[in-house]
Parts: sequence; C-alpha cells; structure tokens
Amino acid sequence: MFRKMLVPLDGSELSEVTFKYANELAGRFAELEVILLHVCHDKDTVGLHRMYIESSADKIRADAQKNSGNRDIKVRGELLTGVPADEIIHFARKNGIDLILMATHGRSGLSRWAMGSVAYKVLREANVPVLMVRAGIEDAIILDQLPERRILVALDGTKSAEAILPHVEALGRQWGTDVVQIILIRTCEPPTVSSDYPSDLAESWEARVQQENLKCKLVAGAYLANVEKRFREAGFKVRSELPLGNPAQEITNSSVTNRANLIAMVIHGRSGISRWAYGNTAEEVMIGARTPILLVRG
Repeated sequence: MFRKMLVPLDGSELSEVTFKYANELAGRFAELEVILLHVCHDKDTVGLHRMYIESSADKIRADAQKNSGNRDIKVRGELLTGVPADEIIHFARKNGIDLILMATHGRSGLSRWAMGSVAYKVLREANVPVLMVRAGIEDAIILDQLPERRILVALDGTKSAEAILPHVEALGRQWGTDVVQIILIRTCEPPTVSSDYPSDLAESWEARVQQENLKCKLVAGAYLANVEKRFREAGFKVRSELPLGNPAQEITNSSVTNRANLIAMVIHGRSGISRWAYGNTAEEVMIGARTPILLVRG
C-alpha cells in the first residue's frame, strides 16, 4: 500500500502534468499523503519559490477533494535548495517515501530544471517505484475519468522483472480489484540473421527461426500462466499477450490497442528467455509511449 507520495516540481507547466495524477491518487486513496517538493538553486528567491509550492499544494488539495467526497486531503509542500536530483533522492529516503510521481521533462518556468535528466537520475537511483508521466498526455487516459483501470505489465521472463509485481498488486488493491484489469505482456524476439549469411542456407535458417519462435511461445506461455494465477488468486481480472517482435515497440503498441491507463515494468533485466536489454527497452517505452509508466529498479 502506498502511503507517502513525493511529487517533484520544477516550476514549469510541463512538470505540472503530474497534478492530474496527484489529484486522482490523493482523492481515491484515503491513506495517501502527497508531498510536493521544489528544489531551487538561488536562496535569494526562496520567497517566490515558496509561494509557488504552497499554491500548488492548495490547488491539488482542492481538486482532490472533489474525488473524495470532501474528506480531508493530506497535501503539503516542501522547499529545498541544492542539486534537484540529489535533493529528491535524499528527501525520499529520509522521509519514508514509497512512491515518486514525476514528469519526464519540463524546461521552462521558475527554476529551469532539465526535468528530463533529473527524472532519469532519480529513476536510476531511487529505491522506490517511480511513476513517470509525459508532458502533453491525453486527458482520455486520466485515471479518474474512466470506469476501469487497465494496467499493462511488461515482463521478460526473468526474476528481476518480477520486482514490479508487488507494486502493481498494491496499486491495484488501492484502486479496487473490481475496477482493475491486469494485462500481462511478454514479447518473443525472433532471431536475427547476419547480412553475410549464405543464401543457400536461407531455408534452414527459416526453419530454425520458426523452431525458436515456437519454443519461446511455449516457455513464455507457461511462465505467464503462473503470473496470471498469482493475480487471479488476488482477486484481479487478468489476461496475457504474447506477441512476436521488438519488445519496446510491442509494449507501446499494446498500450494503445488496450487503451492502458498505466504501463508497469522494471528498468533492467538482461538474463532469461528473451535476453532483453531491459534497461534500454524501458527507456524506449518511455520515449515512445503516451501512457504513464510505473518503473522500479530490478
């Protein structure tokens, strides 16, 4: 269960795309405390920055109350000076934060963080899940506007990739198992052939490709069946997809086809059936997907 969520802001409209999701989570989860954090470089402008963070907290509190039946919403602002990524990570560890909500970039406004680079550093060093939201995201997938929440969980067959599962289950329970559908996706990558591979062996290579694809689907299908069982026993609606192709592209395509509200995955994992360069896969999904992404380090 998530109890303390940190929302770093850099003063730009782009970073404030996270407000929509902070409103949703604060309004739906009675136990959740939302902490807005702004890190400024110049101590001489602290007063201006404090006004910004306090007004942001007031806005989220007021909007979240609309989702909560006017119960009290726990939202507060914090202001620090220093290097943004370092201060965010230190604050999260010191204050028992169990979820960080960030925009992936935001380059204008009061403090002019390069929010993209800050977000990536936080993601690489944080010891808690990070929910990444891209600027310009469509309102159609905002969680509080849809009756059902679809979570697309990307797996690569490794134990490290399964580090995301407890967090998906925790988030799903807080939303309510009756309104959450879990969609598991595991991509089989077809073997690639070298450009200098002899043409007279093309037929044998094609047979090998088909054999490897079949093997992957059999093994991966059994793996997904076990993960499905875990979620089904926890009370969730769950189903699986087993596409063939590039992992990042297939995950992104699936998020669109299924109108997913959230993609959940681990930031790395290099062993196992498919041997994804999973760190790269996660980063490619972050670039290509228009869906919020819940990420943890594996």
